[in-house]
This record gives sequence, structure tokens and C-alpha cells, in this order.
Amino acid sequence: MARRVSMPTADDLFRPTNEDGEASPDKPGKRLAAAPDPESENGASRRTSGRVRHDEKMTVYVTADELIELEHARLSLRREHGLAIDRGRLVREAIAIALAELDESGEQSAIVQRLTAS
Repeated sequence: MARRVSMPTADDLFRPTNEDGEASPDKPGKRLAAAPDPESENGASRRTSGRVRHDEKMTVYVTADELIELEHARLSLRREHGLAIDRGRLVREAIAIALAELDESGEQSAIVQRLTAS
């Protein structure tokens, strides 16, 4: 008779740990990126979450041309600057830049100008 091996679930493998490095199954939680204070330096300190596990997902539809431009930008960053990043990281950085400029420049920001022109 064949026996089935019991494997841990993904939740067991990737559960949060406490500061001592020990697993803490009784405290479920998410790793959250520190949100900057929008009042500090007019948002100039806004940063992306970087390389962490992201718990939230957002779907954005783009045209084929926009996707190709995004991929060209990613490859250019790799070729010319040695930055091996994925498209998601590139988009998160672009969003952080746009939001920081919005905080700093308000109505004069590029995002407001582009959105009101369309």
C-alpha cells in the first residue's frame, strides 16, 4: 500500500517571522512598506516598496505599443545602466516618481497637465 507524504502548505512555508527569526504562527500579518509622510518635504521622500513580497495586486491594461515601450525601457535600463529589473519594479518606480511630483508640484505636475489635456 502506497503512503502519501504530507507536505507543508505555502502558508506554512512563507509565514511571517518575529524579530528573533522564529516562526510566529499565532500572529498572522503582512509585511508592509513604510509609507512616507506626505507633509515631509512635499513628498520628496516617497519611495517604492522595492524587492519585497507584495500582498496586493492591481491589473492594468495597456496597448501593445505601450507594452513594447515598457519592455524597451526595461532593456535599456539593463543595457545602459546595468539594472536588471522586471516590468513591475519599473512601473512601481514610475508611479512613485509621478506621485512624488504630484505632492511637490500639485497642479503644475506633469501628471495633472497630461490628465487635464486628454
